Amino acid sequence: MQLHELSAPVGSTREVKRIGRGHGSGWGKTSGKGHKGQNARSGGGVRPGFEGGQMPLMRRIPKRGFNNIFNCKCAVINLSDLEKFTEGTDVDIELLKATRMIRSNECCVKVLGNGELTKKINCKLDAYSASAKEKIEKAGGKAEVV
Repeated sequence: MQLHELSAPVGSTREVKRIGRGHGSGWGKTSGKGHKGQNARSGGGVRPGFEGGQMPLMRRIPKRGFNNIFNCKCAVINLSDLEKFTEGTDVDIELLKATRMIRSNECCVKVLGNGELTKKINCKLDAYSASAKEKIEKAGGKAEVV
């Protein structure tokens, strides 16, 4: 297959609607904009959510609660998740994000004690449960709080 032999899949492209090209085209004269008014003008129309001067829905409905923009979402992982790393690995937030074990918007990580850990792993994370810390140290690793 050559570059000049490539073509778009069937149905992925369509003809451009050419408006204002005579009344025989079906889109002549007012070009589908009706007669006069705000929507017939160049640059006319209203912004999304505008209800003709009536109080918009988003301002009519009651607002509840508080959304803290500085809120830090804390990720939770188990010891069984750490088992996939090789012996002697330094586990930190960057490594967990790179391996997609936590999401990129999560800024702290807590390790829970579910599962068993058989490898010596050095963890540099934000929090540990008591059982997780005990199992990490029992396997010969370190559980440092950063």
